[in-house]
Amino acid sequence: MAQPIPFSRNTGATRARYSKAMLLPIARQIADDLALRVHLALDALRRGDGGMGDAQTLTQVMLLTGFLAEAGFGAASGEQLGAAEREIAKVFDIGRDTGQWALDDTGFALFAQISTSYDQQLHHAPLWAVTEASERLDRFTTGLPHQSPARKRA
Repeated sequence: MAQPIPFSRNTGATRARYSKAMLLPIARQIADDLALRVHLALDALRRGDGGMGDAQTLTQVMLLTGFLAEAGFGAASGEQLGAAEREIAKVFDIGRDTGQWALDDTGFALFAQISTSYDQQLHHAPLWAVTEASERLDRFTTGLPHQSPARKRA
């Protein structure tokens, strides 16, 4: 009679594998797909063929880049993010009023830098940092405080 394969029922082993995975960057293909979406949105707005979804994508990336930089992954200055915020606000204002969703040269240059930083962050930051930044973005977009809750220390 065949013996069953002994699978570990130890949840500690599962938790350890999960913890190790959280220390690694996200899979390259996933990072490339996420970065490509951002670069496509940036290009559409540069050409004047963008839409509200493209502007929202760049806004989210601006926030995620800032959150990841605050966590120590990549560089994004407060001045750079503030300028980008003003530029994307202009895009939203003009887009809602005229239906023309586009970035001017200044806005394109700012968001090209931010998109490049985001691309690098996705390829180098550990999964836990990307996950925390994404959770902060979710809290921010729902109107909740976007700061991470204090962690308990042992």
